[in-house]
Amino acid sequence: MAAENRTEFGKGGARRTRRSGRLPAVLYGHGTDPRHLSLPTREFEHALRSDGANVLLDLQLAEGSELALPKSIQRDPVRGSIEHVDLILVRRGERITVEVAIQVRGDIAAGGLLEQALTTLSVTTEATNIPQSVEVSVEGMEIGQALHAGDVALPEGVELAGDGEQVVLHIAAAPTAEELEAELDVGAAGTGEADEAAEAGAERAPSDAAAAEAEPAQD
Repeated sequence: MAAENRTEFGKGGARRTRRSGRLPAVLYGHGTDPRHLSLPTREFEHALRSDGANVLLDLQLAEGSELALPKSIQRDPVRGSIEHVDLILVRRGERITVEVAIQVRGDIAAGGLLEQALTTLSVTTEATNIPQSVEVSVEGMEIGQALHAGDVALPEGVELAGDGEQVVLHIAAAPTAEELEAELDVGAAGTGEADEAAEAGAERAPSDAAAAEAEPAQD
């Protein structure tokens, strides 16, 4: 990916960079001074869609090439468009810690309900060998069973970085029709009580006001 050094800074400079079809970025790491760069917006967005948040970028700079990973991506809160990227410098052969997405496969047992506690897994891996995701299967799991981080099969060269006892997902018993109906009845009863209380308050209010008007004023 062609990366260019930026000479304009601040909000105005960032806006002009984005209007030109490029994305403001900062590259740092390995004790080097932060470098202000710009990346081609469409190419970067395509890389994210294709390889995920841990996409390894081969940045082609005037002074040579560098390998980098997205560390932080800032988006417009309304439009969702990318406004700025922080990149961290990596080296070939270096082991790094990253969060990898968890993909759940398989059919849940009849009468079961999937409760997923983790959507990503913290792993250590070589910088040029980051998996896009790791797969876990719920096939054959019974109600009440849980899958822990240490149970997840990882690709060769990838190791778990977090607590192996941490629960990734759990198969709970799905609520029965009677339990769902009971919850709805409780909710409806609570709403009815609140409405009755509001109506009672509304009925009392005119009486109180009338009593106050009927009471003679005292000097």
